[in-house]
Amino acid sequence: MKKSKKWYDYLWIASLLYLTLGFFNIMFAWFGLLCFFIPLIISVVSGNKAYCNRYCGRGQLFDILGKKLKLSRKKDIPKFIKSKWFRYGFLTFFMVMFINMLVSTYMVFRGATDMKEVVTILWTFKAPWSFAYEGGFNPWMVQFAFGFYSVMLTSTILGIITMILFKPRSWCVYCPMGTMTQGICRIKNIDVYRKNQ
Repeated sequence: MKKSKKWYDYLWIASLLYLTLGFFNIMFAWFGLLCFFIPLIISVVSGNKAYCNRYCGRGQLFDILGKKLKLSRKKDIPKFIKSKWFRYGFLTFFMVMFINMLVSTYMVFRGATDMKEVVTILWTFKAPWSFAYEGGFNPWMVQFAFGFYSVMLTSTILGIITMILFKPRSWCVYCPMGTMTQGICRIKNIDVYRKNQ
């Protein structure tokens, strides 16, 4: 019997739409904050990873690319990527880069530096992106949008690379949001974890 589709099975469209709209108008990058706050709120309120398991449009997108379009090699992800030190190390690195982005935004807000209309891919390669902004917003808001789109694009590229090399949703193994929500769930369910040990 074929399982009927739910509304949340189509959230991959939102992920694809986000990346596309951000390409043409950088201010759409602000919507990416939903992907940061919603998983955290769900894990704090419910104590589970419902967002990762059910509502993550990016994970769905990797599933479609890997399984339906057969772009994945479907190999097991290396053990070291599953390890705590790698996942928490990557989360730490990710947060340092995120804080660096916020500092850059603050510097533009203070007028200490000029706004840079670039998207930084893989935290290294700076791509001119002025075509995606036509003016009309406060410079700090635009700087944040460029920085945040850089984060979202970079994480998507990493997800696609690991999707191709390994199983479709390999990104989910070391996704910083997944690591954070897992930590929150452990704190919320500390008594359950103690009983199982």
